Amino acid sequence: MESAVGYRLKTSTIISLLKYLYGKYRHNALYIKRLKALKQIIQRHDLQTYFQPIVELQSQQTIGFEALNRPVSSKLFTSVDQFYEFVGQTDCVFLFECFCRNLSLQRFKERLSEKWKDRSFLVFLNIHPNVLIDKKYHSGETLQLLKELGIKPQQVVFELTERSAVVDFVEFERVLSHYRSQGYRIAVDDVGSGYNSLKTLIYLKPEFIKLDRSLIQFIDKNREQQQLVSLLMEYAEQANTKIIAEGIERHEELEYLSRIGIHYAQGYAIGKPAEEIRLGRIRMGDYEDRGSH
Repeated sequence: MESAVGYRLKTSTIISLLKYLYGKYRHNALYIKRLKALKQIIQRHDLQTYFQPIVELQSQQTIGFEALNRPVSSKLFTSVDQFYEFVGQTDCVFLFECFCRNLSLQRFKERLSEKWKDRSFLVFLNIHPNVLIDKKYHSGETLQLLKELGIKPQQVVFELTERSAVVDFVEFERVLSHYRSQGYRIAVDDVGSGYNSLKTLIYLKPEFIKLDRSLIQFIDKNREQQQLVSLLMEYAEQANTKIIAEGIERHEELEYLSRIGIHYAQGYAIGKPAEEIRLGRIRMGDYEDRGSH
């Protein structure tokens, strides 16, 4: 009897081990396929680049665009979030970030209408904070590319998108000072999402604070959201920084934000991300205008 029980336990253990090994094999095989696909995307420039307008609410002028790079949907990457989550798990983060930055700038210049060539639109580039402090990163390479494209460093805004906290604030502040001395500006994304603390804003002193869409959705109806945004506006005024409200999808949100004095706005209610560079469109009540810088 005991030997039969022992036999079943041993068999069960072997089956569990085989299932574990098979699962690990499948995971590793998928990782290798995705890594190969990622490297091909970089080699072939096989990303779609979209530009979403950012508008100054009071003047209703388009002041710049956020560049968004998206992979073509495939069996290996069924969503944008899944793709970027995978990139973060590889040792290709630095290579991919530099690739995206250069691609965004090149396509921005290529797609900008001739009638706007002399406009100093801002270009917001999503970038992982660790890339800026990586010793392999040479800011001179970006400056050279900007010179070739005829884009001023003052037009480039590094949008820090990594939701995990910056650890070494002192070192990061020193690095940002170096980039600012060359003309670049800094934006902190996802503020209000619960990831970025006030410490991040205090140390990094960004020129732009981008409010997370969780603070913006239905803000015209939510007292708590209104109070938090008011506090951030007070801080921004004292810190001499500008606020960009993201994720605006309803005209009621747009009208409320304009009424309380938010500086800039971004979202579907103003302009959807598009491969063609288009100026933002403001609609408030019966009034409609297409902003221009």
